Amino acid sequence: MASSGQLLKLVCLVAVMCCMAVGGPKAMAAVSCGQVVNNLTPCINYVANGGALNPSCCTGVRSLYSLAQTTADRQSICNCLKQAVNGIPYTNANAGLAAGLPGKCGVNIPYKISPSTDCKTIK
Repeated sequence: MASSGQLLKLVCLVAVMCCMAVGGPKAMAAVSCGQVVNNLTPCINYVANGGALNPSCCTGVRSLYSLAQTTADRQSICNCLKQAVNGIPYTNANAGLAAGLPGKCGVNIPYKISPSTDCKTIK
């Protein structure tokens, strides 16, 4: 099983994918990696173990979704989190739970959550 730090990074990848769904003009990124981590910390237990989803996890997912207003925000978040996740082992079960977070939290994103996402293509 992956460690809590590894799972936090996987959960953060979910945030990247959620944030990519919000449209807007190009601008300087205003969302920090610290904001992403703080918003997704309540999701760690769910991604690690499954079971009941903490409501504060969904609050964090929805908050990040609303913060990513520009292309720069979305690309910055994506790049930061992909670097954090790079080389971290996790199980398919963990990845599946992380990928399902947007839907469980009522955030509709039109693509698959994956560590292979090319951040440069995010608009």
